[in-house]
Amino acid sequence: MLLYLPQDENFLGLEAAHSDATAGIVIQPLPFERTTSYGKGTADGPRELLKASHYVEFYDDEFERELCFECGIATLDPLPLKKLSIPEALTLIHTRASAIIAANRFCVGIGGEHTISAPLIRAHAERYAELSVLQFDAHADLRNEYDGTPLSHACVMARVAEFLPPTRIVQVGIRALCREEAAFIKRHQMATFFASGIRQDRYGQDWIKRLVESLTGEVYLTFDVDALDPSIMPATGTPEPEGLSYSECIRIARAIVESGRRIVGLDVVELAPIKKLHHPNLTAARLVYKLLNIAFSHAQRRTARQSAGNGRKPRRTR
Repeated sequence: MLLYLPQDENFLGLEAAHSDATAGIVIQPLPFERTTSYGKGTADGPRELLKASHYVEFYDDEFERELCFECGIATLDPLPLKKLSIPEALTLIHTRASAIIAANRFCVGIGGEHTISAPLIRAHAERYAELSVLQFDAHADLRNEYDGTPLSHACVMARVAEFLPPTRIVQVGIRALCREEAAFIKRHQMATFFASGIRQDRYGQDWIKRLVESLTGEVYLTFDVDALDPSIMPATGTPEPEGLSYSECIRIARAIVESGRRIVGLDVVELAPIKKLHHPNLTAARLVYKLLNIAFSHAQRRTARQSAGNGRKPRRTR
């Protein structure tokens, strides 16, 4: 039985009528932190992202809609991962994601460290045979092992490449990797759009189009917030300079849908909140909602519910 967070704790602060078992979108908080190697605090990311989301407006001016009332967005209780071994935790995440997908609901994972993405992606790959993954990240995350474990956050995409062809993994914003990872990318001819290449115009003015054309089938987005430049996202374990702008990331997501491809799932990870610094939490929360608006735009609009906001309370005043 799935348990849902109440209005004062859920995503966007939605009333039960818009955040219950009939909602077409399900957010699963995953406060998992076991292998972070520098800055700590990702276990607090889901809670602070949800708290900040209460100050994200329901209305999206680009799409002229309130997606949360059209489709409903339910937020599940955080999975109890703390006392589990890493393999046990990842198995539980996979089981939960598979159940959400089997119910034809859109699954959103919020972390927590990037390790959580592998079981989420696996669950989607089992549903969508031609799935491709777009990884927003500062780091390649393709090490075979790190700090003595192959289940480190620094190895997550190497684990994904064990069940998904590496050519179906597209990376953007990468600006920190080791020689082993660079060799992996070249050996498997992966489509990796390095931050340096974007800034130096090595990919041309149409680099976003080239990126989108590298994707095949349905698309899963895994978004490590350190893909963003530290000037706008300092709240992460290993911030790297020369990052992507928020607008660039949104342009990429928008281009995916405009190309006719479907975004079928996503996660946002590695938010490590900084005490008394609120803007990164709000940026991450707004990012989740904006990506959902894009995923459900145009031909992807879902009809899970058509409440149109009847009986809802207005957004609280700031």
